[in-house]
Amino acid sequence: MRSQPLVPRPSPDASRRLLRAVERLEQWPAPDRIASILRRAVRAVPLGRARDVLHGLPLGHPLHPLLVQVPVGAWLSAAVLDCVPGRRTEPQLLIGVGLAAAGPAAAAGWADWAELPPEQSRVGLVHAASNIAAVSLYAASLAARLRGRHLRGRLLSTAGLAAVGLGGALGGHLAYRQASGANHAEAVPHLVPEDWTRLGPVSDFPAGQAVRADLAGVELLVVREAGGEVHALAGRCSHMAGPLAEGDIDNGCVRCPWHGSVFRLSDGWNVRGPATSPQPSFECRTVDGHIEARLRRHR
Repeated sequence: MRSQPLVPRPSPDASRRLLRAVERLEQWPAPDRIASILRRAVRAVPLGRARDVLHGLPLGHPLHPLLVQVPVGAWLSAAVLDCVPGRRTEPQLLIGVGLAAAGPAAAAGWADWAELPPEQSRVGLVHAASNIAAVSLYAASLAARLRGRHLRGRLLSTAGLAAVGLGGALGGHLAYRQASGANHAEAVPHLVPEDWTRLGPVSDFPAGQAVRADLAGVELLVVREAGGEVHALAGRCSHMAGPLAEGDIDNGCVRCPWHGSVFRLSDGWNVRGPATSPQPSFECRTVDGHIEARLRRHR
């Protein structure tokens, strides 16, 4: 007797339709000119060290996903209370809280968006547009409720919640499918051997220069100082995997050539964003005229 499958096989076209639409958005160049103008505008805002705070550097991960919990939670709670008869003041208060919290969340989101490559920034623009639509709808909903037009207010907030849902879905695509905000160097400690591994003769590493090396298939940045001390970091930036060996070396740090993240050579600590995660760092020694390295397990 032929066994029946436990789960019906979904239609490939049906199950992939949404994903394919978003993938086409990733490759759609039309928004690039607008994105370029907006990117320059965001980067021109004189935020100083506050920009690193908006990126989430003190937290060790992006701040934006944390901040969006407040408006989304407030608006979802307002939707629940709208279903309870006689509740009018509480949904208004929650919508107002969500609108107030949307500003800081948007600021962190724009700061992160300005440092994304084209594919992510295209999806990010539509994500932002959905959220702007949501804020506009909720602002109109609150205005209608305050004028006593509660049915209209509920309809507008329902539309706003739908816009929030679309924005959240695109945000999830950015975070998990496109790895925006993820630590792109996280896998390094799981890929390299624990023992000392030879990188090459000392002569291959001119003093004061950034040199690309290979350790068991993992790219490293190696810098040998004039005094003989050698520093080695994972070679791909934790922010968006930029090639650190092509970056500038200055004052004991390396600056990523793609988005400007700055890491300390001595221990990989990220002293400037947009990177929120430090670089995996390696101990180095010289044996028989060759440089050897192993992962530094403790900072």
